Amino acid sequence: MISAVIKPRIPTRFLTPALTFALLLLCAAAPACAQKKKGPQLEKPLAGPRATALQVTWLYVDPDKGSQKVDRVQIGREMVMAEKSGPWMRVYANTDIEEIQQTKDTPVLGSDDTPPPISGWIEAKGIVVENNPNGDQILMGAAANQEALASDPRGPINAAQSAHLLYRRLVEMFPNSPLVPEATWRSADIQWQIEKADASTLRSAHDKDAYMREQMDEDPLRKVIKQFPHTRWADLAAFELIDNKLCGDWQGSADCPAKESEIYEKYAAEHPDGPRTAQALYQAVYRQAVLKDMFTANGDDKKRQNALSHAHELADQLKQHFPGTDYAWRAGALVYKLDEGIPVYGIDQE
Repeated sequence: MISAVIKPRIPTRFLTPALTFALLLLCAAAPACAQKKKGPQLEKPLAGPRATALQVTWLYVDPDKGSQKVDRVQIGREMVMAEKSGPWMRVYANTDIEEIQQTKDTPVLGSDDTPPPISGWIEAKGIVVENNPNGDQILMGAAANQEALASDPRGPINAAQSAHLLYRRLVEMFPNSPLVPEATWRSADIQWQIEKADASTLRSAHDKDAYMREQMDEDPLRKVIKQFPHTRWADLAAFELIDNKLCGDWQGSADCPAKESEIYEKYAAEHPDGPRTAQALYQAVYRQAVLKDMFTANGDDKKRQNALSHAHELADQLKQHFPGTDYAWRAGALVYKLDEGIPVYGIDQE
C-alpha cells in the first residue's frame, strides 16, 4: 500500500466526471450552446466501450504519428473508444492534466469551464478496453506499480494520482470483478493520504481542536464501508476516518489524549479482529502513557495512577489478542518505561 507519508506536492482533490455523462451533456446541451459565443465544435461522440491508458500517450488528428498532435492522455484517464483501425483507435478522451474534485455544491457534470473530452486517434498498445480479457487484473497490476512508485522518493511526481485513477477505472470498467472491493478501498485510501499530507502543511494543522483543521473528504471511505460492510476493507476505512477526529497539537492539554484514547478503544471494540485493531490498541496505550506523564507533572496522583493502570490493561489486551506483533512488543516497552518512571511525553524538555 501507499506510504502514509506522501510529499504534499500532489494536489489534494481529484474527481473525474463520468465520461459518458459528460458526453450525454454535450449532446443534450447542443441547442443551448448554440446561443453562446462560438468556439471549436466538438464532433458528437459515438457509443463505444470505455478504455484507459497505462502510460502517457499522444492523441493525434489522424491515425499516423506524422499527423498533428492533439494532446496527451495521462495514465488512468477515462476514454470512450469510437472505432478501431489496425493498431490505432479513435477515442474521446479526458486529457486535462489534473482531475478536479467538485465541491458538494457543484454539479457533478462541472461548469462551463470544464474542458470537454477531445476526439483523436491513439495507438492501441498500452490501452486497456473494458472488453479486454483479464483487463481488471491488468489495471490492478498497473495501479499497484504506480502505488509502489509513489512511495519511492525517486518515483514520478504524479504516481499516486495515477494509481488512484487506475483503481477507479478498474471499478468503473469492470464492476463485476472480484478485485472491485480492493480497488475501491485503495483508490479511497490514496485520495485520503494525499489530502492528509496536504492538510499537514497548513497552519491550521497545529490547532488543538479537530474541527479547526482542514478536514479530509470522508465520502470515498464511507462509500467503502457502505458497499462492503463487515469486511476488512470496511475495517480499514473506518480506521482512517479517525484522522479527522484527532487533535492537531495537544498543546499540553490532557483533554486531547484522553479523548483520542477513547476513540481508539471504541474502534478496537467495534472491530475486534480487524487489520488495524492492534494498531488502535497501541495508540490507546500510548495516549494513556502520555496522560500518566501529564498528571504526574500536574501533581494529580489519582489520575496518574488511573492512567498507569489503564495503560497496563490495554497492553495486556494487546498481548493476549495480538501476541508476537510489533504493536504488542511496543506496548510492552511503553508500560515498562512507565513503571520505571521514564517519561514518554515531553522528553525533549526533560
